[in-house]
Amino acid sequence: MAECIFCKIAKGEIPSHTIYEDGEIKAFLDIQPSNPGHTLIIPKKHYENIFDLPERLLLRITSTAKKLGGHYREKAGYNAFNIIQSSGKDANQDVMHFHMHLVPRHEHDGLDLWKNMKKGVKPDFEALKEKLKIKQP
Repeated sequence: MAECIFCKIAKGEIPSHTIYEDGEIKAFLDIQPSNPGHTLIIPKKHYENIFDLPERLLLRITSTAKKLGGHYREKAGYNAFNIIQSSGKDANQDVMHFHMHLVPRHEHDGLDLWKNMKKGVKPDFEALKEKLKIKQP
């Protein structure tokens, strides 16, 4: 993807504040952070969203988020994290290259990720469960 900003960052064509990198994954500080230490974790190869990403690589990215979170707790004193991943425009994915946000949190940081969450939605839970339930073989 020649025009993908994350592909360019992965290739080193655009500089980043890299925190972690290996052969398949790159983690770097978000230039528009929600909190100090807000980190983006991406596969170096282009995958648009979670549905395109091989499961093996998803597991490695999730494991990297855990590793970074533990490191940030030890080195920077963060005591909590939000791990966020949006897949698709309707989920507010703004860069169409799979990425996971690791957002460090601390008490009284003033960040409320659920502030604008829709309240009062009352679905038909039984019908929804039947529609979404995965049937075991």
